[in-house]
Amino acid sequence: MAVQTAATHPDAAPWLTPASYWPALTAATADLPTPVGALHLGALRHNTHDMLARAAGTPIRVASKSLRVRGVLEAVLALPGYSGVLAYTLAEALWLAETIDDIVVGYPTADWDAIRTLAGSAAAARQVTLMVDSLDQLDFIDSVVAPGRRETIRLCLELDASWNAPVLGHLGVWRSPVHSVDQARALALAIVSRPGFALVGMMAYEAQVAGLGDRPAGHPVQGGLNRWVRNRSIVDISARRAAAVAAVRQVAELEFVNGGGTGSLESTHADPSVTDIAAGSGFFGGHLFDTYSGFTPAPAAAFALSVVRKPTPASATLLGGGWIASGPPGADRSPRLVWPEGLRLVPREMAGEVQSPVTGAAAQTLGVGDRVWLRHTKSGELSEHLNEFAVVDNGQVVDMLPTYRGEGKAFL
Repeated sequence: MAVQTAATHPDAAPWLTPASYWPALTAATADLPTPVGALHLGALRHNTHDMLARAAGTPIRVASKSLRVRGVLEAVLALPGYSGVLAYTLAEALWLAETIDDIVVGYPTADWDAIRTLAGSAAAARQVTLMVDSLDQLDFIDSVVAPGRRETIRLCLELDASWNAPVLGHLGVWRSPVHSVDQARALALAIVSRPGFALVGMMAYEAQVAGLGDRPAGHPVQGGLNRWVRNRSIVDISARRAAAVAAVRQVAELEFVNGGGTGSLESTHADPSVTDIAAGSGFFGGHLFDTYSGFTPAPAAAFALSVVRKPTPASATLLGGGWIASGPPGADRSPRLVWPEGLRLVPREMAGEVQSPVTGAAAQTLGVGDRVWLRHTKSGELSEHLNEFAVVDNGQVVDMLPTYRGEGKAFL
């Protein structure tokens, strides 16, 4: 799959005209049974180039959790400006290491079987880096395979990037217990004193910046609060991360410092201590990013479901639809109906595992067998429900790309 066809940012933007964009996807995929996932190649190219522009020269490490399509990972990594993968499990990283050289596992692991595989492979040990934030995790690895009986394990130290805000308290995600510069230096010293390990990287993911939209539709007050949180968090993490990285560099020769996400490419790039930025959801362009004022990804990925029932003349029922994104349960984690326009989910059922009733003016025109297009929230959930994506370019399906699921893999 060729993500890039020219050295410049693609100009065409058919997704800006919904009345032709979605029917064109319907026509292109008409011979494929539902549920059908479509990946619009032009929109994917747009997002790929736009993210590079926003990162302004800082390399982007591709977050595989948000794609879960090996063909897309490999195609993106072939482009200048993209380098390495941020995986979500060690088992996934070992599988990807068959074709990808630089993989950082974004979360600590207690997978003893995968640790044994990593420890016994010189090639994998060179390609894969594990995430740690405490000595307990090192103890666990040692208990699986003792230092003298394994390859050296590459490690990345994670710094907590959450913000301890006045009154509001902890803002961000509960990840690493290592928050201060002194804590980072102390853990680094302890790591380098342990045989069988090599500290090669640091990571600090500012979720309260990257994952927090500042333009939620119909909620201007919340938008103002979110902007305040984002701006104050950027000041905090930029200073604290830079100081922690400098302290750890006195202890170990770091190969990389990773930070950020799709929603923070600009601010993370502005931190000179960061050497690569993680991003993944922006490639497929889920509707989560409709709430961001600084950028607007194209809806590169979407899925269509079939109408199978007409409970009333003014409603229709889709088969399936409950493809819910992670995070606090709410309407914003549910797929969004995008075509035909004028549809809405039924509040007492919403998007369900086996059926999703819809109402609204457009529901009256729907009949059994008609297709309805939906957009996912964050990215990743699509690939957990699909075996493959139909790659659409110039109104035709030009490729079928298997998801992890389609390749028989379900890592988490």
